[in-house]
Amino acid sequence: MLRTVPLVLIAVLLALAASAPASAQDAPPFPEYPDFRPGAVAAADQNLYSLALLDLFEVAPAASGVPGRFEGLYRIGTDYTRLYVKGEGEGLISEGVGEAEAQALYSRLITSYFEAQAGVRVDTEFGDGDLRARPHLVVGLEGLAPYFFEVEPALFVSTKGDVSARFTGSYDLLLTQRLVAQPRLETNVAVQRVEDWSVGAGLNDIELGLRLRYEIRREIAPYVGVNWTTRYGEAADFARAEGGSASEANIVFGIRLWR
Repeated sequence: MLRTVPLVLIAVLLALAASAPASAQDAPPFPEYPDFRPGAVAAADQNLYSLALLDLFEVAPAASGVPGRFEGLYRIGTDYTRLYVKGEGEGLISEGVGEAEAQALYSRLITSYFEAQAGVRVDTEFGDGDLRARPHLVVGLEGLAPYFFEVEPALFVSTKGDVSARFTGSYDLLLTQRLVAQPRLETNVAVQRVEDWSVGAGLNDIELGLRLRYEIRREIAPYVGVNWTTRYGEAADFARAEGGSASEANIVFGIRLWR
């Protein structure tokens, strides 16, 4: 009887070996986890997320004409691919004139901190019963630079071949758990002069801002700040010809919302 035990054990081991997969690559995936075999995507990254953000919604009560401004976005997608709808605009509330911009973009994550974007942009100007538009193609990047600076460089080409570029950067400095200071920079440059849209060749403007917001809740944050804009070259000449100034500074009051 005892002599048969080793034979039985050997037979069992041979049967198990015959039924085992030839390599780890042939093994079936774990039933409770994603497939971790080479070439398989092993991440829960296909969930759909959305964000609605009104980053700027402000007025400058002390300035002539009471300038108002908004800037926001809506995005929806996964961790890797997203669709963006961005909008911004400014104008004189008391006079009912202003300009606005809308963008529709497809975005793809290309590194851990940056996504590439491409799409269309439409500029509009309104006032005195008139409305005109100017479409562009857009390519750009959006993400976090070292030290967590949020940066957004973009290149624009209009349907008439006019080329321009914009760089936007900001940083959230947490003073307390609810009090946040945000310095902000935006600059615009253009290759061609487009007089109809008050765009000059070269550097057009630099805008610097500092806003201090208090987050009543993370989603609701009133703020106060100062915004300084300087126009250069032909863009400054266009501003003066329209009765404006090449440089202006305003105290702004607004609210930031998201969900």
